Order: sequence, then C-alpha cells, then structure tokens
Amino acid sequence: MNTFSRKRPLTPLLYPQSIAFIGGAECDVAISRTLALGFAGKIWAVHPTRVQLGGIATISSVDQIDGPVEAAFIAVKREPTINIVRILREKGCGGAVIYASGFAETGDNHLQEELLTAANGMPLMGPNCYGFVNGLARAALWPDQHGIKACDTGVAIVTQSGNLACNFTMTRRALPVAAVFAIGNQADVDMARMVEALAGDDRITAIGLHIEGLPDITAFARAAEFARDQRKPLVALKTGRSEHGAKLALTHTSSLAGADQFYDALFERHGVARLNTVTAFAETLKVLHHGGPLPGNRLVSMSCSGGEAALIADMALKREVDFPPFDAVSKQMVAATLNAYVPVDNPLDYHTFIWNQEDKLTDTFTAVLSCGFDMAILLLDIPSNPKMNAAAWLVTARALMTAAASTKSRAAVVASLPECMPMNVADDLSARGIVPMMGLDDALSAFEAAAAIGRNWARCDAAPTAANFQMVDAPVRTFTEFDSKQILKSHGLHVPDGYLCDAGNAVAVAEKLGFPVTLKISSSEIIHKSEARGISLNLRTPDDVKIAARHLALISDELLVEKMVSGAIAELIVGITCDAQFGPVMVIGAGGTFTELLKDTAALLLPTSRTEIERALKRLNVWTLVDGFRGRSGDAGAVINAIQSIAAWAEANGGRIEELDVNPLLVLADDAIAVDAVIRMRMP
Repeated sequence: MNTFSRKRPLTPLLYPQSIAFIGGAECDVAISRTLALGFAGKIWAVHPTRVQLGGIATISSVDQIDGPVEAAFIAVKREPTINIVRILREKGCGGAVIYASGFAETGDNHLQEELLTAANGMPLMGPNCYGFVNGLARAALWPDQHGIKACDTGVAIVTQSGNLACNFTMTRRALPVAAVFAIGNQADVDMARMVEALAGDDRITAIGLHIEGLPDITAFARAAEFARDQRKPLVALKTGRSEHGAKLALTHTSSLAGADQFYDALFERHGVARLNTVTAFAETLKVLHHGGPLPGNRLVSMSCSGGEAALIADMALKREVDFPPFDAVSKQMVAATLNAYVPVDNPLDYHTFIWNQEDKLTDTFTAVLSCGFDMAILLLDIPSNPKMNAAAWLVTARALMTAAASTKSRAAVVASLPECMPMNVADDLSARGIVPMMGLDDALSAFEAAAAIGRNWARCDAAPTAANFQMVDAPVRTFTEFDSKQILKSHGLHVPDGYLCDAGNAVAVAEKLGFPVTLKISSSEIIHKSEARGISLNLRTPDDVKIAARHLALISDELLVEKMVSGAIAELIVGITCDAQFGPVMVIGAGGTFTELLKDTAALLLPTSRTEIERALKRLNVWTLVDGFRGRSGDAGAVINAIQSIAAWAEANGGRIEELDVNPLLVLADDAIAVDAVIRMRMP
C-alpha cells in the first residue's frame, strides 16, 4: 500500500498540459525544444522587455498569465525567483523547475527556506537544476540541446547532474530514453518522489537513478517498494564509494563499515540493481526495456568462434550468471542442426560451417532458443567500417530475429566492441524485441543485474519496514566486555560462563569453572585486548592461571576468567555502527584477528529479518566454512539465532547505540558463542 506524504502530486509538473516559461535565453531554447517535440498545450512566454521567446509572443510579468498553468520553467536570478514562485503558487500552478543556483548547494539555507515557504507545497524541482525533457509529454523544460524524440514508451532517467542527464539524451547506444529529469539539489522534489511519480506510468519500462545522495532514506525505501509493487524495475548508478573518515573508529565494525555499503544493503533489500559504470547502467536499462527483469540467471551463448565462447565463459566466472550445459534432449535437438564435428556445449561455438546460410543459422538458433534458457546471447560484431561489406553478418542477425520471433524467447545480440553495433542494425533488432548490446563486459553486468531484480521480485518474504531511530543526545559510555556480554545474553546471545575477579583469586575462579580457561583484563578503556597483550588463552593448570594473572594485573586490577571455548569451525564478526543517514546498521563478516585484513563483510539495515540475515551470510566467503568444508560444518541455525538476538537488542536500543562489536562469534558444530563483545551507548 502506498504511504507517501500528502504533498501535491507531481503529475501536472512532469506531464503538463500548459507551461509558463519565465526568463530569457534559457527559456528561448526551452520553448523551441518543447515546440519541436510537438507540444500541443498552452505556452506562456514571460519576459519584461523581449517581444518573443522561441517564437511565442511574450507577456511582461507572471501576473498577466490568464489561465491555469500546470508547470513552469523559471530561469531568472535567485532573488526574483522566490516572488515568482509565490505568485505561481497563488495561481494554482502544478509545479516549477528552478534553474537558478546559489541556494543550499552553496550554503545559503536561509534563501532556500524562503523559496520553499513561497512554494507552500507547490512542487519544486531544483534549485540549481536543468529541468527535464519528457518525450511522453512532448515537453522540454530544458535550456539546452537534447536527443530525445516524442515517443510512446521507453526508460526514464533521474539524476542530480544536468550534464549527465544531457549525456544520456545524446547517446548512440539504441537506449530508448523516453525522459530525463535533472533534479538538482532536491530541496523539495527528491529521488523518492520522482520514483513514486514515474513508477505508476505504464509507458515507462524502467527507471534509472543517478544518485549522489538521498536526503530521506525511509522515503526512498517506501518509493522503491512502491515501484516493486508496480513491477517497475529500478537501476542505480550511485557515486561515493570512496571511504569516509568522518569519525574516529574505535571498534572493528566502524572501521569496516561505510555509508556506501549501507546503500548496497538498501538497494539489495528493495530490489534496486546497482551498476558501477555509466555504460553498464545504460546496457542494463536496455535489457529491462526489452522484457523486464530476467526470471533467472541461466544464459546461453552462441558464436561462430571458439575464442569468443571461451572469452564469455571466462568473463562470467566471478558473476552471478550461469552457462549451464544443454540437457540430453536439448543437446540432441541442437546437434541435429549442426555439422557432426561441432560439439554442443554452452557457450556454443557453432563454427563457420553454416556461415552466411540463413536457413541453417535460423534452424540452429531456433533449436537453441527452444531450450528454455532465461536469455539467449548471440555474439556478433558487425563491421561498421565503410570499406567493409556487412552483408554476411546481417544474415546472422536476421536468422536470430526469425528464431526469436518463432520461439517467443528473449534474446540479445552482443557486440564485444561497441563500435561494431551499427545504429541501423541496433534499431532493427530493438524494434523486433531483441536487445542490441554494446560491450561484452557491460552486457554480462546487465544480465546479472536483470536477474538480481527478478530474484528479488520472486521473494515471498516482505522487506522489513524501515525504522526512524531518534538518537539520544547524551554522553557515550563504553561497557566492559563482561557487562556487554551480560547485556546481550539477556537478549538470547550465547556467551561463555565467566566471572570477574582480581589476580589474587583468579586460580580459585578458574578451578570453579573447570579447565581450560581464558583470562583477560576487564577494562572499559582498553577495547582491543589482543593488541594490549591483555588476554591469555587455553590455560590448563592453576600454575598457568597464576602466571597469567600476575602479568595481566600490571595492565588492569579487574580480570575476567571464562571457560575456554574450543572446536571453532569459523569466526565471525557481528557489529553495529550508527550512521548519520541510516541510523544503527548491522555489519556481519569474517571475524577474528584478520577481520580488517579480509574485509569479507555484508551490511544489514535495521530492523532486519531471519531470511535477510541468511541471504547476507550466504554472500560471505567465510560462510563456505560454516556450510561445510572438508567434512566439517557449523551450526548455521545457531549463527542466525545469535545475529537475530543482537538485532533484537539493537532494535530495542536503536536511539542510544554508538557502536557494538561481537568479535569473534565462534561457530561450533552445535552452537554459536560470542567470546568477545563491546558496547558503546549514549547514556543519560
């Protein structure tokens, strides 16, 4: 169910029937672009001295607008912008694009607040933004050139960057861009509201998001869920992977965690595919436009080159895509169309015996596409060099078109080199429902992303509802290991039996527990005991304890004696850190002394669920040890129970948590036990 705020809808702004252009040169361009798209609604051109803008006779002020105006493009200086917004709001305008800069992006929050007050709920895109071109609405509130045509369907791209938006309109990748929106500094209309507004439009096949930052994580999560409910795939190009060093990290968790990893968790939870390059982002949108997400990651590749077959197989190794072998029946069916010397494998090298023979190529491609793969790939680089004749290559492309049409299967032609996909061929393929893809690496990224969205959509479990944790303004207290463990034990976490003591009675306590034991310093000031040489493991006799206690007493008056836990199959870290945007966030990964070296981690937003924890664990390399390695396996259920108990404690104390480390959580054959823990909380 949609639970968005009661702000006025964006439809009049994004799909206007009437537009007011207020300003000079920028409006002259924008009006010309809008008329060129075939806009049939009412246009007002507003300028105090010019006679016309873009061929439209001007009026001298906004006050002279004599009818309902759904959208406005305001390209004047920042100070007069505010009064113009106020007048438009009083006239019932549906929304405005604010072209001017010099607001919060330059530190002038006061002026931006004045702007929002003047709007009083009227949607504002920007300020400091280029606006948008919408081929579906035949409108260009946009002060520059662009390459978008009037259209009836396509992908929409939302970005904070006007330059990137411009780039996406002029690409030669057969990317079916229906609309681009450059939303600037998101003073009012942000990514979440744009996703909400666009997800309900059946003409938009997918939404691409270039994200520099999200002002409201909870609102974006709701919008992403709405898009998933509408079966509208989302693709993100998120910048900001560089490490942040805003605060001194005292725990392992805080040194491992970064906001970028939390964005990964956000996207994974809500089925948003994240791409790392502009070209992979574009190729993914193409795949989604031609049929939506993939139901699975089972791919089949066809080429007439053994080298290409080996190349695509190698490039797929570290991706979540699969080239499964043909089953016996399918293998026989494909083999019947080929020379007896051709082995039927996936990837398939069909050799050149049938090159330039359209009927035979069609038979082979039809057989392959009938085998039930999630996507069929034809590797085909077509000459674009004017000195070459591409006729023979076009025969191969036509054969795939025929096979795809007859089998109603999803297919793509992938040029390993982008320049080897001529635009006329790309347009022809696209018109027939076949994805024209440019660049082998980007194509594999796109298939992987499309399958990830499909996998997310197929889940039965609902995404946990995001929580707004209000942080307590209080001093931070660091708890000792013993106190931290007792706190977590009360929420169900298993910890070793142990007691606090001084050096003088350490032996007596050890004998009470039973050997072997561990002896540690107990201090809220020394968090990393190993580095301080404040821990002695596997003490088996009273003399061992006596010697260790004498040494540790030089570091701390209070000691902790615990029953030694042995037989660990794996060591994990479970931690929580508090992020300014996301609030308390959980990090799980490979633990122990090599935690920061391995950096084998995954992030989980809080609150979380058992199924989400399990999915995150299975993404870790260390999970191979728990799942079963060389005849040994750990208690996976106990691990998930332990993480759930920590998550339950975090949910109960979210507004007070500064940092938490459980490191290591020892995974045993029949249990999971936290042998070290530290909690730092804001305590009134």
